[in-house]
Amino acid sequence: MRPSLLAPLTLLAAAALAAGCASTDQTAAAGSSRLGGNSGYGSYGRYGSGQAGANAMLKNEVGDLVYFSSDSSDLTPEAQRTLQSQASFLSQHLEQAVTIEGHADERGTREYNIALGARRANAVKGFLSSHGVNGSRIRVISYGKERPVATCDDISCWSQNRRAQTVLTGTQVSQR
Repeated sequence: MRPSLLAPLTLLAAAALAAGCASTDQTAAAGSSRLGGNSGYGSYGRYGSGQAGANAMLKNEVGDLVYFSSDSSDLTPEAQRTLQSQASFLSQHLEQAVTIEGHADERGTREYNIALGARRANAVKGFLSSHGVNGSRIRVISYGKERPVATCDDISCWSQNRRAQTVLTGTQVSQR
């Protein structure tokens, strides 16, 4: 082979080898992202990146809602299973802080329902904290009966409104 052709062929071979290695690294990174691993801030697999992707993953795969019995802030076994999944998710995504929103149904006074929503949100916070989520990452707020998801004068609506919802904020909250 002529020496003048050897240099361009060597460069071409080196470029092809480098491109093959780069695509393998990208494939590996995409694979770890799809598995839901913490491959960096904003990586939430098929749900995309950023807060929208994080909240979509929480809602669709982990569960962002727990429900309560009437006049109760006790966590049901089903609620505890959902919260255990949330605790696992949060331990994998340390960049995420959360706000726990407490809600109540429309029955009772505004003041009573604000207090009940706060007890529900604090019950969720207590569970998450006891399962390894740093309390400084958790903020609680009560909306009482002010933000219903269902409106009718029936148990089918009331039971949907007796809830606590976990919302990811993506930043650490300060301790107060």
